[in-house]
Formats: sequence, structure tokens, C-alpha cells
Amino acid sequence: MAKSLQDKVIIVTGAGRGIGREIALLCAAEGAKVVVNDPGGAADGGGSSAAPAEEVVEEIKKRGGTAVANFESVAEAIPASKIVKTATDHFGRLDGVVNNAGILRDMIFHKMSVEAFEAVIKVHLMGSFYVSHAAARIYREQESGSFVHFTSTSGLIGNYGQANYAAAKLGIVGLSKSIALDMGRFNVRSNCVSPFAWTRMIGTIPTETDAEKARVEKIKQMGPEKIAPVCAYLLSDAAKDVTGQIFGVRMNEIFLFGQHRPVRSVHRGEGWTPETIAEHGMPALKGSFAKLDRSADVFSWDPI
Repeated sequence: MAKSLQDKVIIVTGAGRGIGREIALLCAAEGAKVVVNDPGGAADGGGSSAAPAEEVVEEIKKRGGTAVANFESVAEAIPASKIVKTATDHFGRLDGVVNNAGILRDMIFHKMSVEAFEAVIKVHLMGSFYVSHAAARIYREQESGSFVHFTSTSGLIGNYGQANYAAAKLGIVGLSKSIALDMGRFNVRSNCVSPFAWTRMIGTIPTETDAEKARVEKIKQMGPEKIAPVCAYLLSDAAKDVTGQIFGVRMNEIFLFGQHRPVRSVHRGEGWTPETIAEHGMPALKGSFAKLDRSADVFSWDPI
């Protein structure tokens, strides 16, 4: 059978470990030439090491694939642009970008430092922008290309102690939708994936209560390799009419997430005052209020 990504050039950021590693391996197995980007830092972004990216490249080559390592950070514009340049310098083109790189600096909101907030925003949201923006010029010229961005139910639904991460991940949804709208005329697609998988980042989740421990044990069942097939599909020509969407992947389940639309309205011909809003408007809307759910409250059944 023909390979779904034969001769395509794909960048995967944060590809030295976890989900990114599995995506890079599968893309290579499907015939892609892969730029394995990872500065090799810790889960909180500290430190660096060439080993993770180099080890993935070696694994791809052992399996008969083609790959090159890149160690730049996505958190600054110029280094991020060098990731794209690595693809064009080595392989002459670029067909797909997977914005997977991420860090965590979890902390309850009133204790969260400005530095912790900004660091997470820079890697997740700004990093997705920087790499995508550098790639967009190439996509425009060749009139083709695909983006796969990583979001999270921490932003789509909610979670404790992750204001920085949630803000970044929901921002990525807006970024992806805007890219899909702006670049659709050039045959460029942009989609989001919200993964459920055990990774070293998830390993930083606090497990102080029995419920938290049980939740983490369930997550441990979900390997990062389960996320890769949807990403490879979205990068392939088979997904040529799929853009602007948000998909969730949990073990063998694939979800299509809804996006913000009005759910209820109220009208008053003579207009509103603060008093009439309190007496009439808000009581009429309250039946459709979104609950303050966490991801675990919504995905309450065991992974399949």
C-alpha cells in the first residue's frame, strides 16, 4: 500500500519524547522526511540536551526512514524560524507542521508568578505562532500545507492550577481557526488535537488525594502512540477537506469538539437596565450557564 505521507516534509516540535516522539516515528514510517525538533529541556522548560532529538532521529534511520534533528526553542521568533529553515535547507520544502512543544508550570492562580505565566504562554501559544508564521510564507508560495496544533481540555473545559496552560491552549484554538480562515484560499489547512496520554508533563500532576491518584492511574493506561495516527492523517492529502476543527484522542476514542456558538438569548424591546438584567435577563439565561467543570468531570468514563 502507498504510504500516506510519502516524500512529504514534516516538522514536529517537542519530538524528543512522549507524544511528539510517537508522531515523528509514525510520520517517518508513513514516508515523510521529518525534522525532529527538541531542545531537550525538563518538563518545566529548564535545561537542554541534544540527546532526545538525536535518539529519535537515530531510531527513524534504523527503521529505514529519513530525519534530521533540530535543537532550537520555539519560545523566541528567530530560533523558531530556524526550525523551518532546517526543513527547507535539508529537504527543499515543507508540507506539514505539528506544534507539539510544551512545558508546565502549574500553580493555583493567586500563587502563580508572572514568570510562570509568561513562560508557558511563550512556549505553547507564542511558539505555535512563531513556527506557524515562518511556515506560512512557504505554504503561501507553494499553495499547500497543513498545521496540527496541540490544545488541551484544560483550556477547552477547565482544570485546577493551570491558568497559564489553559490560557495558552485556548489561545491556540483561536490561532488555528484564524489560520484556517486566512489561508484556506491557498489550500492550507489548520486543525487542533487535544490529547489524552501519559507523558512526563502529565507526570507532574499533583496526586495528593485518592481521587487524584486514581485519575492519574487511568491516564497511565493511555499511551502517547495512540495520538499519532490522527496527526498523521491530518497531515496527509486524505484530509484535504478537513480544516478549522478540534479533535480529541483518548486511547481508541476520537472526539470532535464543539466550538463557541450562542446557546440562549433574551430580548427586551425597550432595552436593558442593570435592574432589569438582574430581574429578568440573567434568570432567563441561567438555565444555560456552563458549569465549572474540570476535564475529569466531563470525561468521567474509563478510556476505551
